[in-house]
Amino acid sequence: MRPNYGGAAPQHHQQQSHRSHGSSSSSAIAIAIANGQQAALTPTAMGRWSVASKKLPPVDQIKALHIYDFDNTLFKTPMPNLKLWNNSTIGLLANPDAFANGGWWHDSRILAATGEGLAKEEQRAWEGWWNEKIVELVQLTNNQKDALCVLLTGRSESGFGELIKRIVASKQLDFDMVSLKPAVGPGGERFSNTMHFKQVFLRTLMETYRDAEEIRIYEDRPKHTKGFREFLSDYNTTQHGPDAARNPILGEVIQVADISTKLNPVVEVAEIQHIINDHNKAVANNTFRGERLMIKKTVFFTGYMLSSADTKRLLTLASIPAGIPDSDLKYLGNNILICPRPCPAPILDKVGGMGAKMRWAVTGVACHDNSVWAACVRPVPEGARFHTENPSPLVVLALKKGAKPSDASRIKNWQPVPPEKAFEFDTTVGEKVLLRIESDHQTENSFESLFPHKTTNKRKHTGSDDSPARRGDRGGYHGPRGGNFGGSHSGNRGRGGFNANNAGFRGGGYRGASRGGPRGGLRGGRGGGNRGSRGGSRHYHSLDDVGKGEFGNGASPAMYDDAPGSGQWTSFNSSRSGGAGGGSGNTNNNNNNNNNGGGGDGGVEQYY
Repeated sequence: MRPNYGGAAPQHHQQQSHRSHGSSSSSAIAIAIANGQQAALTPTAMGRWSVASKKLPPVDQIKALHIYDFDNTLFKTPMPNLKLWNNSTIGLLANPDAFANGGWWHDSRILAATGEGLAKEEQRAWEGWWNEKIVELVQLTNNQKDALCVLLTGRSESGFGELIKRIVASKQLDFDMVSLKPAVGPGGERFSNTMHFKQVFLRTLMETYRDAEEIRIYEDRPKHTKGFREFLSDYNTTQHGPDAARNPILGEVIQVADISTKLNPVVEVAEIQHIINDHNKAVANNTFRGERLMIKKTVFFTGYMLSSADTKRLLTLASIPAGIPDSDLKYLGNNILICPRPCPAPILDKVGGMGAKMRWAVTGVACHDNSVWAACVRPVPEGARFHTENPSPLVVLALKKGAKPSDASRIKNWQPVPPEKAFEFDTTVGEKVLLRIESDHQTENSFESLFPHKTTNKRKHTGSDDSPARRGDRGGYHGPRGGNFGGSHSGNRGRGGFNANNAGFRGGGYRGASRGGPRGGLRGGRGGGNRGSRGGSRHYHSLDDVGKGEFGNGASPAMYDDAPGSGQWTSFNSSRSGGAGGGSGNTNNNNNNNNNGGGGDGGVEQYY
């Protein structure tokens, strides 16, 4: 089926002679008609699509068109952190209609916060934030005298034009055109989404530089790669006969590997809070129709948290048979469970409060039913006061698909650890937390805020494909058998297609994924809370809370590095019985919003 190019589609009854110098092609006339005038296909007219103040070369000097995407093709653009936010919030951040200022992909402060922020990064040209292979290709294009070098992005011209020019200039990249999506095109065009904008732009570019023999497009989103290939194929089929706007062009669309990154978690939460503050002001001033929003947290469990280095060391003690596929294993080893959900005050006092340090020694290892591997530990010194949900303190090391962390509590016979493998490690009392954005219920107390509200979590996210789709977070580290510890979220790689290794966040409700919000990958955020206790929640009405407690070095450490739903597989069973856990299990339910056994199966239930 022929793609819909909007105003750029040929209107055969309006065509002129297309071969005469300076004549308008049928498609350009159709564009201009919408604006009440006829537009000439000249370099000067083409230059109106660019925010770069550079005179474009004459038509007869250009034989090749090289088009580079910005986000995660040329530049390592930060994505929302799946280890910070629950599933519904990831979708909400991608929805341009959810916030007064557009959210993650429409607020320039997010992009400006990359690395250590605009002031510092501009001085060092955002070192480390570039796809250097694409940078080299841009430089090769610059050296090719008959090639036009174009940076093309679906980000808004008004919101990001100056910032992207500064980012590119800091790297001393010389683009003939830097083109962002305008609210209205030079010929009065309106664009329904990024792909529509880019196709109108490319058609106009090819018909302006009609002597160009080839066009190369560099793109990281499989959905857009496919769309561009179909667009070029369809375009060439129309360029025959007397009505052709130009000769067919040799087109190549190059799929670029995913290179997305993350912001510093403290910075990310702070910037999101800025967005929410501005949104709430707009709601209060009646300049935006919507509800007041706030950041809340869901606590999955409280435990003695291990460092990643100690987790790696512990996992070497798990004797897992070689015949079990890595895809059927989930590595944990990150905590000793104190209790599921927020910790009641008496227990929290007993363990010394959030941030309390404690030392442990590994005393034994065992396996239950060839499906759960665990290590038993004792406090150092032995008489030290502690609390654990299990009969004796233990660390769940790994689970086979279908197993539950609570099964570790059934282990009775522990094998002593050989002296050469025995070691001690330190822990910090903390919570396993995911953050979420919900309506600001003024009458809600701190305990009630720990439970997601159905109406907010089920909100339908709509919008264009202008926001990158959720990518899997592969920030874990490799286990003794090549698996990942601490998380490899998989799912639909939004940004335009499916990638088994990377779930996407730039489409639809995530640029390329379903507009209805998150699909696959991290399924987190529901539930978690100890009924009857007031498990230390905070309401983030201002940035004063950021950097204290949950997000900084204060008295309430939180754990995000193994978010519920992470691991080698996205569906494994959990029960509602107490004990063992501290893992990051995953439960499927019909709501597609799962409480993922953050405390293992140690009583981490779903509350609606």
